[in-house]
Amino acid sequence: MSLDAFLALLVYAFVTSVTPGPNNFMLLASGVNFGFVRTVPHMLGIGIGFLVLLLAVGFGLGAVLTAFPVLHTGLKIAGGVYLLYLAWKIAMSRSMTSKGEATAMPMRFIDAAAFQWVNPKAWVMAITAMAIYSDADHPFLSVVLVSMAFAIVNLPSVSVWAGFGTALRGFLSDPVRLKWFNIAMGVLLAATLWPMLR
Repeated sequence: MSLDAFLALLVYAFVTSVTPGPNNFMLLASGVNFGFVRTVPHMLGIGIGFLVLLLAVGFGLGAVLTAFPVLHTGLKIAGGVYLLYLAWKIAMSRSMTSKGEATAMPMRFIDAAAFQWVNPKAWVMAITAMAIYSDADHPFLSVVLVSMAFAIVNLPSVSVWAGFGTALRGFLSDPVRLKWFNIAMGVLLAATLWPMLR
């Protein structure tokens, strides 16, 4: 892969990682409700989970889903149902938690990593990146390079959303504002299903 192609890949990885989608809306809500530090496992789970998804797609899973559309449809349905469940949980959240509170918890590392496998945006990003930037002449190296490009930009990109949510904590300490913020985040998260349903 040429340097120009790798730089273009980094730009693609940054733009797709930092733009709104299920992960980023959940991180924004988590930053508001739990703070930045408690959201770190969620961010790391996204990064590692997406890296594993990219490698799997690059090394053949994408071809399997293309060959068996019923698997792809099943994955989309499972992802959609789980995403609606998460949207409902966010929309119904009514109070910020501090470290001492145990009633609500941010998404765990393993849950965030597993979510990448049912996240419609993650699949589109992974399949598109591998289709455009991998090289049939050097399949192993190109798949690793594409995956590393995302690993480089993903954590800083998603951290922006958690940081922005954390910055809003003071403003949203009013229960009425927090209620409407969480409802809006739940609706926006559910709305990310629209491209998948068209």
